Amino acid sequence: MAPHSSTLAWKIPWTEKPDAAGVPEEGRHMRIQGKGVGIGAQEELSGRCQRPGGSKTNSSWPRLLPRHSTMHLLGPSLLLLEYLAFSDSAWNFRHPKTLYAWDGACVWIPCTYSSVKGGGHTLDNLTVYHNFTYDKKTKHYNGTILYNKSLKTKESTPSQERVQFLGNNRNNCTLLINPVKVNDSGLLGLRVTSGTDKWMASLNLSISESAPQPHIELHQEIREDQEVTVTCSLNFACRDYQVHLQWSLEGSVTTSTILSPERVATQSHLSFQPKWTHDGKNLTCQLWDPMKQRILSEKTVLLEVKHAPNLEIQVSPQEAIVTEGESVTMRCQVISSNPPHWSVSWFKDRTKLKEQGTTLVLPEVTRTMSGQYTCQVSNDVGSRQSDVVDLQVHYPPEPSWVQLSPSSIKEGVTVELTCMSVANPPPANYTWYFNEQEIPGKNGRTFQIPQVLVKHAGRYSCLAENSLGPGSVDREADLNVQYPPKGVTTVIQNPTPIREGDSVTLSCTFNSSNPRVTRYNWNSPGSQDHTSQKLTIQKVTWDAQPVKCEACNQWCSWSPSVNLNVLYAPRDVNIQISPNTEIQSEKRVLLQCQYSSSRPADVHFFWKKDGSLLKEGKTLTFGQIFPEDSGTYHCLVNNSIGQTSSKAYELQVLYAPRRLRVSISPKDGVVEGKTAVLTCESDANPPISHYDWFDGKNQDLHYYGQMLRLEPVKLQHAGSYWCRGTNRLGQSQSPPTTLTVYYSAATISRRAALGVGFCLAIFLLAIWGVKLQRSWKRIQRQQGLQESSSGQSFFVRNLKARRTPQAERPASLGCYNPVMEDAVSYATLSFPLGETDTRRLRDAGSSEMREIPPSRDDRVTYAVVQNCQVADYENVTPEVLDDEGIHYSELVHFGNGKRALAQEGVEYVTLKH
Repeated sequence: MAPHSSTLAWKIPWTEKPDAAGVPEEGRHMRIQGKGVGIGAQEELSGRCQRPGGSKTNSSWPRLLPRHSTMHLLGPSLLLLEYLAFSDSAWNFRHPKTLYAWDGACVWIPCTYSSVKGGGHTLDNLTVYHNFTYDKKTKHYNGTILYNKSLKTKESTPSQERVQFLGNNRNNCTLLINPVKVNDSGLLGLRVTSGTDKWMASLNLSISESAPQPHIELHQEIREDQEVTVTCSLNFACRDYQVHLQWSLEGSVTTSTILSPERVATQSHLSFQPKWTHDGKNLTCQLWDPMKQRILSEKTVLLEVKHAPNLEIQVSPQEAIVTEGESVTMRCQVISSNPPHWSVSWFKDRTKLKEQGTTLVLPEVTRTMSGQYTCQVSNDVGSRQSDVVDLQVHYPPEPSWVQLSPSSIKEGVTVELTCMSVANPPPANYTWYFNEQEIPGKNGRTFQIPQVLVKHAGRYSCLAENSLGPGSVDREADLNVQYPPKGVTTVIQNPTPIREGDSVTLSCTFNSSNPRVTRYNWNSPGSQDHTSQKLTIQKVTWDAQPVKCEACNQWCSWSPSVNLNVLYAPRDVNIQISPNTEIQSEKRVLLQCQYSSSRPADVHFFWKKDGSLLKEGKTLTFGQIFPEDSGTYHCLVNNSIGQTSSKAYELQVLYAPRRLRVSISPKDGVVEGKTAVLTCESDANPPISHYDWFDGKNQDLHYYGQMLRLEPVKLQHAGSYWCRGTNRLGQSQSPPTTLTVYYSAATISRRAALGVGFCLAIFLLAIWGVKLQRSWKRIQRQQGLQESSSGQSFFVRNLKARRTPQAERPASLGCYNPVMEDAVSYATLSFPLGETDTRRLRDAGSSEMREIPPSRDDRVTYAVVQNCQVADYENVTPEVLDDEGIHYSELVHFGNGKRALAQEGVEYVTLKH
């Protein structure tokens, strides 16, 4: 029985399925292709299907197959269906259903798998069980473990192990068991896991003690001479145990080994031409072990070859030679016929006779009955004729006559006279007569006269004789000797020399003829009036052949040939190139100008390229040829008669790609979302056969056409691009070309809105930060002023351009203000005038004094002046009103004499310029 592939494909909806934690998944579908185990297949399941409402029933399952297709799925197949419906995994496993072998051989298990969930799923572990069972209590499989391996590691299976895993963790689960034993027969399980998914695939092993017989497939009907192919197959194949299938009959043998998930087998096909001798013979196919040099098993069938009857004729007398008047008997004997024959026919010289039956009797035969006899026998396959029987009827010679050859006798030729007489057996002796006189010494059937002369003319006769006696003379032959015209010549009547295209006149003359000349023939094609004595050739050609004429009576005589010696320009001018193969750039090339003939032979050579005169000489040499040397070349040869040009020779120089560049359309850039076409332009011969595209980072874009189409263009497409072109002579690459991608209106609006929002956020944060910094500085300044001041005031001066105040009072002192460090560099502290101050001013001899107003407040005022543009300020007085670089930022007013406690009595005034 041939193994079958296990291929089951169902798409099963279920209402509830427990996952690894026992939580059901609803609304899932699973497509399973392959063969799962059918024994105890309810692994990790409750063993029953529940509806979403909780009722236990199986009635909601759809009918998957019609009744006639499901009867064979009873037993383990029903358990398999249940397992497939509730299994945690969805895998496609393909492998033979049953494998056959014998003790000491090996088993090759071709196996492939894939995940229904899609790519990325690999197997983690493989366990091979022998005669396994499923324990519903422990929800595990029990059985003999032949092999167990984790597929996560890449360690190869040791070759000395009996069970070897030859696959991988992606798609191949092929196994090898070598050697295999009889007790290995049974159910073999392949337990695989992938994460939380699990699967059990099973197959049957049938191991016999000895090798099984091969199976021979014969056609229903074998006919003779119709090629037939007989197949011998064995449901076994293993790469580690080679076997051969050999035949007992010679023919064309083709052997094949099948190792696929669908079938494992070894086949041998014998093609031969059946003959009728093969009918009833035995045909044997033997299973041969080449290692042990012995026959493991064999299968024999009986050949039945349908064929037409095979015949032979038995004749009496056996030699089939009789004398006229005797009788002859012939019998048609059928040697072999399958199916039996049903008719017999007789033929003489391929003409069917009216006689029927296996026996043909010819009483009192006559000479007309001599001939070739055959019999033909027919059956349902066809008809066949026997070998020919040549019946010879002997009789004496009939009246004889003389045949002359040739019929017209010309002087000087050899004349053969033949005595014609019909007899059986043929005549053995002949007597010749000339003018009724016997010619002595002539007794053969033929009589020759070499170089006949006029004296040989006369009457000739003969007499034939065989073993039955002499015949008689019928009629005589008259020999008449003649001769053709003699002294025939051809005369040219034109003056010489003759140029190509001239008209030539020739005449044909002779000395004597018997009988008289009746016509003339010329051997010059293309001329006029070939039968007259004169011949005119209009526009004689350069290759005019020698001319001769023929004068004829009964026979013809040719004149000697006359050569016209026509003068012509050089002919068949052509260009020979070396090497005569393809021309590659930078190679040495030689062009030679050749011509077939020229009359006169004195010639000169010239070369032209693309219509322009290049040089003079027979050869044109390129030490190193370049693509620029490509073009149309002509060779010109001239003599005194004219000039001839060769056919145009197209010189094609092959070279690797060069001058590559990338052109972009549109060339001024492309707007995001539109289409950009990049074309790799080049110069190459032969044209570029393969293109490669790269971006500015030299990354291969895996596009191989001449035009790279970007549709739609994205912002990330912007950048440099270059291409590489390749033909069979080499490759080259272009310089980078930049593709500019402009923002679309939508992108500009979106990014502008994003930028404005970001800038606005930064601006608001900056304003908040400035205000926070100013508040902190103001607090620090107030604290510093309270600690260091005693009712004085100060002004800021600029470091870069110090100005001399209009009235610098002696009471003004330079002071560094740490509170305004990042905005003010120097400050001038002005104290209110007292007695001490007045004395100090007078001692200094100051010319400018300011009186303290009587209404002046006795409290201390601090002024902080801040410039909005730069970080350096200038000392000023209230009178300096035109200094636009001074801004009064904040003014702090404290009480006089004593420091304010907890900022009591402090006034904050903000002045803006």
